[in-house]
Amino acid sequence: MDHIAAAEERLVNERLRQKLNEVNAAAQSHLAGVQDHINFTLQQAYFKCAYECFDRRRKQDEIGNCVEHCSVPVLHAQNLVENEMAKFQEKLQRSLVVCQDKYEATKLQANSANPMRDLESCVELSIQDSINILPHLAGKLKAHMSIKD
Repeated sequence: MDHIAAAEERLVNERLRQKLNEVNAAAQSHLAGVQDHINFTLQQAYFKCAYECFDRRRKQDEIGNCVEHCSVPVLHAQNLVENEMAKFQEKLQRSLVVCQDKYEATKLQANSANPMRDLESCVELSIQDSINILPHLAGKLKAHMSIKD
């Protein structure tokens, strides 16, 4: 029976990895427009602005301050995305920990039919909830950065 349980656990772990890959793919897909805006629109504006800072009539510290000022929008946007994604990942992690806790509690109960199936079901629901949040998260970021679709 231990070999069967171990094989089932490996199978579930592989499915969990696949589900997490689905979340990553969904996040990349939903946030592609935001990343494109940061990587191209904001970066381009930064380089144009920074280029204008290099004027022989300016002192070195003035040039440095000017370039630093130019970088503010890019850094602000990157920090916003990083903070929102950290919150998203933290929420997903907490929901997966709850699933793991339920699984551990169910394993202790002798009358439980299939704790691994319950774990897989809980994880599937958590993953789906997270994927469903992504369009709203992307919309929030786009609104904050004034990105039009």
